Amino acid sequence: MQRAGRLIGKLKMSRDSGDSEARAIAAWRVAAGKKIAEHTRATAIVRTSLIVEVEDVVWQRQLNTLRHFLIRNLAEVLGEPLITEIDFRPMPRRIQPQRAEVARPGQIEDPVLDLLYRQSLYRQSRNRNSA
Repeated sequence: MQRAGRLIGKLKMSRDSGDSEARAIAAWRVAAGKKIAEHTRATAIVRTSLIVEVEDVVWQRQLNTLRHFLIRNLAEVLGEPLITEIDFRPMPRRIQPQRAEVARPGQIEDPVLDLLYRQSLYRQSRNRNSA
């Protein structure tokens, strides 16, 4: 049984630049494998170089040593050698949205921010009364 990525690569599809970029980015997860794909994300293609964001500098260094194997895997998955180089770049940490534990806290812990918050409430109430 063949992988879907290899079958897609063998299909007679148009090979224009926009299509090849989307195919190469989609093929990254298959070519890199599950473990590497969890810590990386293919983002774009510049000429024949695939730009891959990695979690940190340690991953960047480790994957630089595997670059040639990953390029070969990409060529196998895509069915043609579209990618000749991979540029690993550390990506910034993405902060997920957080839920507030309390709907409206009674007091802000930071004294400066608490003062600013109280002053803004005072100004709002003054503006409402004058209007």
